Amino acid sequence: MLLKVTILNIDSGGKPVIFLNDKDSDELNITASERVTVQTKKKITAIVNISTTIERGFLGVTDEVRKILSLKQNSKVNVEIAPFPKSLQFIRNKLSGKKLLYPEVREIVQDLVDGNLSENEISAFVTALHIDKIDLDEATSLSRAMVDTGKTLHINKKIIVDKHSIGGVPGDKTTLLVVPIIASEGFTIPKTSSRAITSVAGTADRAEVLMPVEFTINRMLQILKKSNGCIVWGGAIELAPADDIFVKTEFSLHIDPLLLPSIMSKKKAVGATHLTIDIPAGRGAKMKTTGEADLLARDIMELGRRLGIHTHCIVTFGEQPIGNTVGPALESKEALEVLMNQKQVPDLIDKACNISGSMFELLGKKNGYSLAKKILESGKAEQKMREIIKAQGGDSDILPEDIPIGKYSLVIRSEKSGQVLWMENRIIVEIGRAAGAPKDKGAGIIFNKKIGDSVEKGELLFTICAEKAHKLDRVKYILSTQLPLGVGKKSDMLIHTITESPIVERTFVIDR
Repeated sequence: MLLKVTILNIDSGGKPVIFLNDKDSDELNITASERVTVQTKKKITAIVNISTTIERGFLGVTDEVRKILSLKQNSKVNVEIAPFPKSLQFIRNKLSGKKLLYPEVREIVQDLVDGNLSENEISAFVTALHIDKIDLDEATSLSRAMVDTGKTLHINKKIIVDKHSIGGVPGDKTTLLVVPIIASEGFTIPKTSSRAITSVAGTADRAEVLMPVEFTINRMLQILKKSNGCIVWGGAIELAPADDIFVKTEFSLHIDPLLLPSIMSKKKAVGATHLTIDIPAGRGAKMKTTGEADLLARDIMELGRRLGIHTHCIVTFGEQPIGNTVGPALESKEALEVLMNQKQVPDLIDKACNISGSMFELLGKKNGYSLAKKILESGKAEQKMREIIKAQGGDSDILPEDIPIGKYSLVIRSEKSGQVLWMENRIIVEIGRAAGAPKDKGAGIIFNKKIGDSVEKGELLFTICAEKAHKLDRVKYILSTQLPLGVGKKSDMLIHTITESPIVERTFVIDR
């Protein structure tokens, strides 16, 4: 059927989507969510929507279709019904509990990237992986397929180092210390990072306070050539693009069956040869016990072996924020203060040195922790970080006091004496996001007390910062129903009393 193009100026989120008049769809014998081929000199498959606002004889096209086919208003295209993708049968097989082979997984991932699968079909596949549990063979196939269907980074080095945290702990600004520590020893570390999805700040959000983070692959290679290290937003360079599509579906369903292939595909795509994975464990973290963390580490290390990546895992304490701040600007400021040796933040320094030390020992160096600590204390890490900031187009002379923080604040003091017995990561994240983070870079929380610290009645516990005063109203409401930390005597055994059926909010973290 020959149709004229109507450009809708609609972004369909990466998928090729078209809109047909209901009469034209009847003539083609097609319904919504089915597929058609749209052809000019090029040919693509697109998902159909039906609309009475589109005139008969016209085809409404989204920005994705317009760009791929180089279409102009009223240009003519040929539209025909398309066969269902072969990958749908493989998705049905997975729904039936069948194990998928690499060619089948590759077909699914290719159709996903090409936009040939609807949101319902993607959701069905992700749900099947969640219910039937993804095994290591399928995780390996998915990792390889996700790499093969995207761009890859080709660095002319025998050793390429990388690190990753599975997330779940607010305030984890360790990457801002680890990257310059490793790069200052002459090792290449191409750190691609995520923006916040469910957290107060992703690593890319923190780094963006200090420097630009969105680059092409070629520009990223230039940065690495200058400074050995970089911290860039992975979403801008199209490495393993299937992962970003999967993550959107996982987020909407509050499930995360693709954790392993999601992490490892991106590490393989940057060419990592040596990798350290941080697995926080404990109350409020993804892994509730060290036993769970050890089992995950076993699978990660085996997947690393299959992909040709030397992999170490470290299990870290995940029951409270890392350092004393949560929120993009506050965390960047604190990281810079530590790099400049202006401030001692014991848990942040210890975690960064443990991660860096593990990476050094993976590379054959002895006493990795001591080496990392020495680099940090000597100022070499600060110097290297300023090189990276300059290479990425930031102000290499930036000081902590140059970083703007939200001017509106809410101070919370203790109502009794004792010590901090616990902190709740989920509530901390909820408060930070209510204050405006990560979109408002200057929003967040400054903690004066953490687990084990002594507290006097009336003493300052924490301060919430916001760029907009009205956002503190939402914070006040949250604090009226729940607190992010508990103060009491060391011998107190009661956490709280339940007098009616509670509504339990479970932590769900999917930051990459």
